[in-house]
Amino acid sequence: MASNFETLRSDFPILNQQVNDERLVYLDNAATAQRPNQVVDALVHFYQHDNANVHRGVHTLAERATSQYEAARAKVQRFINAAKTDEIVFTKGTTDSLNLIASTYGEANIQAGDEIVISIMEHHSNLIPWQQLALRKHATLKYIELTATGELDMADAANKITDRTKIVSVTHASNVLGTVNPIKALARLAHQHGAVMIADGAQAAPHMPVDVQALDVDFYAFSGHKMLGPTGIGVLYGRENLLATMPPYQFGGEMIGFVHRDDSTWAELPWKFEAGTQNISGAIGLGAAVDYLTQLGMDQVQQHEQQLVNYLLPKLIAMPGVTVYGPQDPQHHTGVIAFNIDGLHPHDAATALDMEGVAVRAGHHCAQPLMAALGLVATARASFYIYNTQADADQLLTSLQATKEFFEHGTV
Repeated sequence: MASNFETLRSDFPILNQQVNDERLVYLDNAATAQRPNQVVDALVHFYQHDNANVHRGVHTLAERATSQYEAARAKVQRFINAAKTDEIVFTKGTTDSLNLIASTYGEANIQAGDEIVISIMEHHSNLIPWQQLALRKHATLKYIELTATGELDMADAANKITDRTKIVSVTHASNVLGTVNPIKALARLAHQHGAVMIADGAQAAPHMPVDVQALDVDFYAFSGHKMLGPTGIGVLYGRENLLATMPPYQFGGEMIGFVHRDDSTWAELPWKFEAGTQNISGAIGLGAAVDYLTQLGMDQVQQHEQQLVNYLLPKLIAMPGVTVYGPQDPQHHTGVIAFNIDGLHPHDAATALDMEGVAVRAGHHCAQPLMAALGLVATARASFYIYNTQADADQLLTSLQATKEFFEHGTV
């Protein structure tokens, strides 16, 4: 593995290419990250040497596969400082994890008249499951609003979370605004009123240290593919006492204790929630990604991205005709930067940037209620990760200027 942020790009051969005759600058990391050689090699090695189904075999390959699968679970446990491996459930991703909670804990514990509190900045994956649960159960869904600077309004949170609140579910870091939310303070509020605290960590776990015990969350969800791992693998952390009382999410192989004609019993944690053949290679690949990030150090990952934000954000804000959303202070803004060019649809801006080799995302970013609250339909979004450099930030700025001039004057 490359030893520092200047040289680790060599671990990501996909970045060493030209797009539209320009050097590729990949700034769509909030959608998915790239994978280093170490993760790809782990997948190839598994399929070429150890491939077998887990837990159900006594032969050598099955034992190897099981050992690697469960070792990955232990790596994740240490990565987020969960108390036990029993508290780590492998899922398809953050969306699957949040739906699991809503379909099990939510179904069992939400009654008519109860309240579920989320924020207006939520990704649809942490909005629709609660919206639909509230509709089914005749509960009330409440939204914590934003401050003028694009941060969570904690005074509003204190008003919205009441003794009728049973679930509080808020993103740890916004996939649009670049805001990091005070999850520990929200957990304290939730627990004071007897509610459980859920955090969507999809945009946090890849980018900053996460300690679920220090945050005092009851559930925490994140995805492998946003943190250098394969697609189709994710994690649900849940407190052991809560997971133990929750019914299974799905039924089938692996998750059973005993099956009789008229009833069945369930496997112990965490396997009760892992029905059927799981994404074994995905979990092993996620384990390799955790190894990679752990070797770098998550404090260093966060510091590297912060340095890029400190450099880029003031320049982007100062650019005439460009509007940047979310906190304007770089110290309060992650490497997720949403912006628009005056008079230009974000899809046109993203297409023009692609012609300059710069890959950004454009759209509502699966956050339509937030867009509506901001008075927008869509934005462009640049998002940075460990392999991005100041040269990437400069190419974004240069390409934005060229895009503005092209649409103003018709020439580049």
